[in-house]
Amino acid sequence: MASTACTPPHPAPGELIGPRSRARGALLGLAVGDALGAPAENLKPSEIRARWGRITGFVADRPQGTDDTEYALFSGLLLARHGSALTPAHAEAAWHEWITGRATFRGAGFSERGTLENLRRGLAAPISAQHRHAWSDGLAMRAAPFGVFAAGRPGEAARLVAIDGSVSHEGEGIYGGQAVAAGVAAAMAGAPVPVVIAAALAVIPDDSWTARSLRRAVAVAHRGERAVRSAVVIGGYPWTDLAPEAVALAFGAYATADGDFREAVLTAVNMGRDADTTAAVAGALSGATQGLSAIPAAWADAIGPARGRCLPSMGGRHVLELADLLLQPTEPPGPAPAALDPTAPPQPTPAAPRPTAAPQPTPAAPQPTPAAPRPTAPPQPTPAALQTTAPPLPALAAHRPTAVPASVPVPLPVLTVEAGTAVDGGMGAVGCAARVGTEGTV
Repeated sequence: MASTACTPPHPAPGELIGPRSRARGALLGLAVGDALGAPAENLKPSEIRARWGRITGFVADRPQGTDDTEYALFSGLLLARHGSALTPAHAEAAWHEWITGRATFRGAGFSERGTLENLRRGLAAPISAQHRHAWSDGLAMRAAPFGVFAAGRPGEAARLVAIDGSVSHEGEGIYGGQAVAAGVAAAMAGAPVPVVIAAALAVIPDDSWTARSLRRAVAVAHRGERAVRSAVVIGGYPWTDLAPEAVALAFGAYATADGDFREAVLTAVNMGRDADTTAAVAGALSGATQGLSAIPAAWADAIGPARGRCLPSMGGRHVLELADLLLQPTEPPGPAPAALDPTAPPQPTPAAPRPTAAPQPTPAAPQPTPAAPRPTAPPQPTPAALQTTAPPLPALAAHRPTAVPASVPVPLPVLTVEAGTAVDGGMGAVGCAARVGTEGTV
């Protein structure tokens, strides 16, 4: 298979991939990968081969998505409702509205179960994320909608997904979600595969477990799926939902396939482990890279509305409808973003309701008559009151440690880093020969 160090993704000759095609490709790709990978979840490659040979399509009679697709719908609808004004309080309220009292939790992961238990006890974010599985891939599996919404803005995608994740995840669990969201955001802008990977690495700490695993995976991607799996899988560890492992396997599959949708998803599926999540993430990345037309028609046709097996509130909703919804402008262009940006200069202007300073004697002397009406201007404080209803800055600042470091110029790699530099210079061959462990027969 070709190396990702120098081969960019290749759309069909003359094909111009638009934002709608990329958005639909990303979210339908997630759902397809989820349904393809579900039967292989928690299996070793040797077990997959013993049952089906190499999986090349759906092996279930009735393919269906898992909690991965339903949680992606949940986070996407939350994002469509609040846009860039999303706060931890919004995310927590959505859990109570759509999940806490209604979820069956059939097939749900440990991180979601732990979060639900904490919320039912009355714990609020970020304390609700303090459970044993806060490092799981439960945020990564629902992160793609943030990349679709913040297309071309990996830093914004990473910031928003960290806010959503503050209810359910910490540390490596947050980093995994940020890497996926940033990667999809870069792919949505047409970035080549190495730059998509560089964008994902740029938004997470360089010395994090997630970053180290991701670098190891893409460094050996040219050697195929066996090398990728051996580079990141922790042999003998019973749980397969580790965010650093699952995210690295997904990016490794995406890199091995040079962004080709079919090959990326099947590579992820046949590596086993948390196959529904790794294939869903690989499908989102490659779907955003190549657009909707890259998804085989038979696979796309098998995906219908969510059945709500885990989250009944998501039943009947389709990922394609969500993709179109996330492309709509969901917030006013001026006030809402400015209210969230502590560096935005427009903030001081609301302080102009100085009509309360009507007792000023000097201006009143030249204009005696206008001075009299000014006391009747107290209704002007309403703009200030409206501004206070915007999400308070301290709340977002409190969660900023898990978001993108301000010093990292995240959007720049997508626009300026060339393919060879991004991989050879930015990722190098760090850990390319390392083997964290094996898992018996592969």
